[in-house]
Amino acid sequence: MNAPLTPKIRSQKKPGSKVTRRKFLGQVVGAAAIASLPRSLLAQTTSAKPAKKLNVLFFMSDDMRVELGCYGSRFGAQTPHLDALAKSGVRFDRNYCQFPLCNPSRASLMTSRRPTKTGVLGNGVSFRSLHEDWVSLPQLFKENGYVSLRTGKIFHGGLDDPKAWTVGYGAGEGNGGAGGHAETVTRGEVPPQPPDVLPPLRGDIMQAPHSDQLIVLDGNGEGHPDYHTADTAIQYIRQYKDQPFFLGCGFVKPHSPPCAPQKFLDLYDVNKIELTPDFAAWPTVPPGFPKAAIRMLNADLFIGRGASVAEAKEVIRTYIASISWADWNLGRVLAELDAQGLRDNTIVVFVTDHGYQLGEKGKWSKAGSLFEMGTRVPMIMSVPGAKGNGQSCLRMVESLDIYPTLAGLCGLPLSPDWEGKTLAPLLNDPQAGWDHPAYSVWSEDGRTLHGVAVRTEKWRYAEFGPNGQNGAMLFDPKTDPLEMKNLADDPQYKSVCAELSALTRTYAASLG
Repeated sequence: MNAPLTPKIRSQKKPGSKVTRRKFLGQVVGAAAIASLPRSLLAQTTSAKPAKKLNVLFFMSDDMRVELGCYGSRFGAQTPHLDALAKSGVRFDRNYCQFPLCNPSRASLMTSRRPTKTGVLGNGVSFRSLHEDWVSLPQLFKENGYVSLRTGKIFHGGLDDPKAWTVGYGAGEGNGGAGGHAETVTRGEVPPQPPDVLPPLRGDIMQAPHSDQLIVLDGNGEGHPDYHTADTAIQYIRQYKDQPFFLGCGFVKPHSPPCAPQKFLDLYDVNKIELTPDFAAWPTVPPGFPKAAIRMLNADLFIGRGASVAEAKEVIRTYIASISWADWNLGRVLAELDAQGLRDNTIVVFVTDHGYQLGEKGKWSKAGSLFEMGTRVPMIMSVPGAKGNGQSCLRMVESLDIYPTLAGLCGLPLSPDWEGKTLAPLLNDPQAGWDHPAYSVWSEDGRTLHGVAVRTEKWRYAEFGPNGQNGAMLFDPKTDPLEMKNLADDPQYKSVCAELSALTRTYAASLG
């Protein structure tokens, strides 16, 4: 018989002690994670001589879809620093958020629990108020010998975790003046509003005057909070370079209002921007799609109004310029990490909270989108010594996998309550076998599930309403990457839909 691939678990009970099922499962999960670590990291975790702890530099961005150069940006976004990071690490090409909205997505990522477990299905409630005893990602590092630092937006604005940070709790989260001016854009011709388009929500109407505009920042953006976020991260690296740190650095851009200094806008010629084939002036349900698939109002841009072609192109230009500026700020932080000689001892992660639609099917938001662009998000992990560095990974992974991955790589205690999976095997071999679908959900009322989507290597499927009573969508991403044709009602895909429907319903049933 071949020797087992994972270390055996040997109980070392003290007299009178009890090994609970939960503790035992934690040991098993920990052993499996350690066994799959890259050799250099495995040596650190098993050496008799204590090794220097790995730092973690954890970047987040808000409302950024897979519009990066290293992801083959459709609109030609220039992101040299993120592209370089991807070359130094593993680029996960098929990573999915668990909810296309800021707070539920971040709560899931930071606790490695599905939204159905966190109970956070909207932007108004903190996971901490519902689960006082849960340990968040930065909190785990804080409780295990790390200094935990926050700058910018990591948890949702105003709902930061008081237990998470050694330094940074209660500081600004990217809100405040921008230090620039609004740009005037010629509206252009817009068709009349269709009768099924809904009026904006009251909160969105209040947000529209400052959100639904384009901003040109002064200078290099020194007046904007994101510039300050990067400056603070640089200060933290200098101050805490001699002790292990977990540094969360969260940029709010390209969240609306899209903005950037003029030199980043100058990177893009608005006349060369081509809208997608399914662009629509107003939220539009295409023929053959369930009505529930499209939220018939926009929440971020073009609030309560239609989009002309000319204005749509200007918005996209500013959105990708905003991404380039976020990339520039990230580059400033990485340059300091290198200047301090810390890159070889620091895990660097970049991820965003959810995707975004830029006029596809008339949608200018993330809210309610169970399409690929609403839930697929960039994720890059650069781990010192990982064999997979410099490669891309096409396996289906989820943002909630980040937590157990970082905990395992840094040798921290693992919990059987986490619902994510360690990505260590894929960091070692990005083409390794991996049979785990990715799930995303949407709730319109913050209490019940409106829709559930599942992504496998072959299919993307979404189902709406209890037991799919409000319709379904099936796409073949390889032949239809823009999701133009819904296959759910095609009889030849009946068995495929049945199999995927069972997955979504099992997932939905986990809502507490």
